[in-house]
Amino acid sequence: MTLRISQKPANALVTGVMAAILMTGLTGMSALKALTTGEDYEVVLASDARTDEERARDPWRHPAETLEFFGLEGDMTVAEIWPGGNPWYLKIIAPIIQEGGGTYYAVTPWDPESENTRVHAAIKKFDETFVGTPGAPAAWGTVHRTLMRGSKTDIASEGSLDMVLTFRNVHNWMTGTPETDNSQAYMNAFYKALKPGGILGVVEHRADDVRAEDPAAANGYVHVAQVKALAATAGFEFVASSEINANPKDTGDHPFGVWTLAPNRRTSPYGQDPDPDFDSTPWDAIGESDRMTLKFRKPKN
Repeated sequence: MTLRISQKPANALVTGVMAAILMTGLTGMSALKALTTGEDYEVVLASDARTDEERARDPWRHPAETLEFFGLEGDMTVAEIWPGGNPWYLKIIAPIIQEGGGTYYAVTPWDPESENTRVHAAIKKFDETFVGTPGAPAAWGTVHRTLMRGSKTDIASEGSLDMVLTFRNVHNWMTGTPETDNSQAYMNAFYKALKPGGILGVVEHRADDVRAEDPAAANGYVHVAQVKALAATAGFEFVASSEINANPKDTGDHPFGVWTLAPNRRTSPYGQDPDPDFDSTPWDAIGESDRMTLKFRKPKN
């Protein structure tokens, strides 16, 4: 199945979707279920299943263009790494995979063996909303939740995945110390789980090349060379890069790292109360971060 990307203007897109919904007499999630074929992003992006706040981020995240660049198709078996408690990309990818007959894995960091009550609360909330327990929106289809945290990296059966996607997560895995840095182990896990010829797609906050590499990625930014090195060590071959998610206004020089920018808009150091006197205006003018978009492949032989 080939995933088709429409180039229609946004206003025409919404108008067309609304007309289709009115013609079918359906609204919200039922309209998405009825109209999505797995070949069109239009209905998914305009669906009532996505909030206004989520849709407002489309100009920064370019979901249709990004997923087209990676080569997503509806009949693939796809793992999204650490989609989050309120997963933005899941609401786009999972319905497409559902309608295309593929399989979607949400690889989360919540270990059910943890004694932390917040971890269990996160699992419960995610499962109730997205996995398919009573009350879950049917349009998500079947979401398989698996685990990747610390040494637990069996995200899917070996050689079972067509694609692994991760959005703005690499910095979370880097600490700069061999004992706690999981970035290489996770890249190795992606390689193991992918089929020969499978694709790894990475979107990450991009560090300015003139700045020294930070093994801990403390400000949330990572050098392209660092990501490429991790992938190469795992065995991946580099396919291509894209400037889809570039933002030349972002210098990476912010008082509270990348989190100073939207959507976090941090006004004080991590762990401290927000500073009501901090002026976010200069950082709001930048928009969201400058991001690398990299495509890798597991060799076929």
